[in-house]
Amino acid sequence: MNIRPIRNEDDYNFAIGRIETLWGSKKDTPEGDELDLLATLVEAYEMKHFPIAPPDPIEAIKFRMEQMGMTKTDMAKYLGSQSRVTEILNGNRKLTLKMVKSLYKGLNISPEILLAG
Repeated sequence: MNIRPIRNEDDYNFAIGRIETLWGSKKDTPEGDELDLLATLVEAYEMKHFPIAPPDPIEAIKFRMEQMGMTKTDMAKYLGSQSRVTEILNGNRKLTLKMVKSLYKGLNISPEILLAG
């Protein structure tokens, strides 16, 4: 096992290729350990060089509504009146902390996402 830090794209590509070769290795074997270490290094490199921005709060709400088959009328119990729901979903009004708590408790949407906007 020859593990080294991933410092550039060539190192990254080498690690990805090695992971593909090792994929499916049994746990607690030298190959499995190497796979685990390389996956950790690749994850750290990707987080630093290819960060994923958090989703837009309004898009997250709309996505959850779609997932759950909810309408604007259904959302009124979390955001206030139906007109308030429309204002929020159109981006004309910001979410309040009370709304964020309600969306988290009722729809399990992360406060970190809701407060990002």
